[in-house]
Amino acid sequence: MLAVILSAIPQIIFSNNPPEDSSKIILDMLQKRIDSVESKLHYKTGTVVLSNNMATINIPDNFKFLGPDDAEYVITDVWGNPKGSKPLGMIVPADQPAVMCNYAFVVEYDDIGYVKDHDADKINYDDLLKDIKKGQEEANIERKKLGMETMELLGWASKPYYDKERKVLHWAKEFKVEGAEENTLNYDIRVLGRKGVLNLQAVSGISSLDSVKAHINDVLSMVAFNDGHKYSDFNSSTDKIAAWTIGGLVAGKILAKAGLWVVIAKFFKFIIAGIVLIGGAIWRFITGRKKQNDEMVYQPQPVNEEIPPSNS
Repeated sequence: MLAVILSAIPQIIFSNNPPEDSSKIILDMLQKRIDSVESKLHYKTGTVVLSNNMATINIPDNFKFLGPDDAEYVITDVWGNPKGSKPLGMIVPADQPAVMCNYAFVVEYDDIGYVKDHDADKINYDDLLKDIKKGQEEANIERKKLGMETMELLGWASKPYYDKERKVLHWAKEFKVEGAEENTLNYDIRVLGRKGVLNLQAVSGISSLDSVKAHINDVLSMVAFNDGHKYSDFNSSTDKIAAWTIGGLVAGKILAKAGLWVVIAKFFKFIIAGIVLIGGAIWRFITGRKKQNDEMVYQPQPVNEEIPPSNS
């Protein structure tokens, strides 16, 4: 239902002369759907211990957190993604509903083992990007066979950076998705631990890059492994060492040659989440329209309502 409403809205509210009755009906439908979804969600703030008890997230005032069940509901039932492993949660901007947010960081855990970081200062990320692009081209061949849109990796939206002291790696990639008007931003964060890595991934339109970057330090400082699971707790006699190092985390499954389907499935999950990219623009339109309507109550003269352009 949400997808049907969203697909119709841009043609109406972003047109030069939207039919007033039609736009009001659809916006009312959308608001009811948003309210229905929001009523089912249980947002958390402050200190949140992840369900596997390995790590803690300290949520600042400008963000809110959804637990595993709520995050899965949004990702699958609301956004329409195929059901997979349940995430540990989702971090969402505090001033936006999850279903219509500009971006959200999905939190997952990968028990790949202890990732050695000795190569962090030696990686040529421009050369690595060439290899990733080649892998993406190969993945697109399979995507076409499956009737899926191709994804062209254009480059780094934010070049990989590894904070050796905090053991946090982050980077962003810009993709051009076949048939999409706006390029897609994939922002990845990896927090290294004793036996694996916490993955935080946000997908949005490239126009949200500045917004994500403006709050990235907040996100980077939110997550920390608990005692016994920290990177410094590694025991070489009992703990498994991961198959790849820092460069491998950035390259992902493409260079690991774990099979093209792994890559395809990973990207596919967030392609459908592109509904959020439309949602962010519409939510800004709705809130802007409400504010304008409230202001009009106190104005003696009528105000010409302008429809803001989509920028996400």
